[in-house]
Amino acid sequence: MTLASPVLSPEQTAFLVRQRVARLATADAEGRPHAVPVCFAHAPGAVYIALDEKPKDVPPNRLKRVLNILENPNVTLVADRYVEDWSLLAFVMVRGRAGLLQPGALEHAAAVRLLRGKYHQYERMKIEENPVIAVRVEKATSWGALDEPETSAQPVLGAIRGRRSVRRYLPKEVPDGAVERVLEGARWAPSPHGRQPWRFAVVTKEETKVRLADAMGEEWRSNLQMDGQDAGIVEKRLEGSRRRLLDAPVLILLCLYLEDLDVYPDPDRQENETTMAVQSLGAAAQNALLAAHGQGLDAGWMCAPLFCTQKVVEALGLDPKLVPHALLTLGYAEGDPPKRRGRRPLDELVVYRD
Repeated sequence: MTLASPVLSPEQTAFLVRQRVARLATADAEGRPHAVPVCFAHAPGAVYIALDEKPKDVPPNRLKRVLNILENPNVTLVADRYVEDWSLLAFVMVRGRAGLLQPGALEHAAAVRLLRGKYHQYERMKIEENPVIAVRVEKATSWGALDEPETSAQPVLGAIRGRRSVRRYLPKEVPDGAVERVLEGARWAPSPHGRQPWRFAVVTKEETKVRLADAMGEEWRSNLQMDGQDAGIVEKRLEGSRRRLLDAPVLILLCLYLEDLDVYPDPDRQENETTMAVQSLGAAAQNALLAAHGQGLDAGWMCAPLFCTQKVVEALGLDPKLVPHALLTLGYAEGDPPKRRGRRPLDELVVYRD
């Protein structure tokens, strides 16, 4: 459990941690003020600010905020939320004394880890080579609706509810950048031990789609026949599934990859390790679906590859260690899809509350 700050209340801490940008106010020895927006990370009793590689006219150690801190370590940092609904306005202001953590110090390394954990952009910046500003929090004040969500519209929940499953697409190309952003969303899914036990295959060429549909078709037919369905219904369902593959501008195949997982001597724990990987694959799929929805794209989820894994691997020439689990179709809906199936009320799904 993370220790609470001795200065900030739990409500103030939670608000501060959620914010992505703050304003740092410094002053020189003569009291002349200077304020800049900053990215920051919070730890109990401290706020860390990177001196990063965003374009600047002077080296990091010559920045006005740094020179001011060296002359006068007293600083103020404000993180605030402004929305048009003024009932949701809020801010947290911390005052304290600032200093510079130099590369090589243990706290400097810990601060860099926190900053990179909060801002993925820092993964590509050499912030470990520059000092980090450390603000020792001495006083905190706050105002407003600290515990309220960012907006009353709850955009994430709105996206979850607004996402729909699409089967028929317009013959409209999906930009490569949009596909990359969908994959980027999937990449940030939670995973056991951070191992990311999944790999993605992207299919856009017509001939590849045909090869994949042909490879999967016979297996589909066999499965449907085993269900005792009428031959005419079998062929109709096969054609529908085939059209879903061929008409979608983009297919994203989600594969399970177990080679990097922990290995246990007992079968029960090993089976649980695999189950965690499958759960993580589902989280990656949901991230991808929401990332698509957020860009105005439509998508559908097909589990058919799970029933013919070897056929799919052979059709695409994939590593045999990959286990295909699902296909996401991606594009622009031909029209509004049928109404989404209803969801059970929470009272039926939540089986325990203490």
